[in-house]
Amino acid sequence: MGRKLSVVVAVATLLLVIGGSEALELCNMKEDGLMACKPAVTQPNPVDPTPPCCEALSGADLTCLCGYKNSFVLPSLGIDPDLAMALPAKCKLTPPSNC
Repeated sequence: MGRKLSVVVAVATLLLVIGGSEALELCNMKEDGLMACKPAVTQPNPVDPTPPCCEALSGADLTCLCGYKNSFVLPSLGIDPDLAMALPAKCKLTPPSNC
């Protein structure tokens, strides 16, 4: 059941990205926060997360974000899933235990 929900969320997210009629929001992170974090989760030269990135991440639903760990959504947005999963610790946030 969880996998089906992940697929539905992923498709809905892609529709928001492709549709462009609304601002992108993912797991309680608004587009500004996502863009602030993108340099920290993009290969080949990721940088340390900035304070605006960590601030945006602190208000995010980390369990929701963890659900994208093995999804095609992150790579399709140019985000390295391994770097994304390491981001909470880099921002001194406690990631979900099951992530």
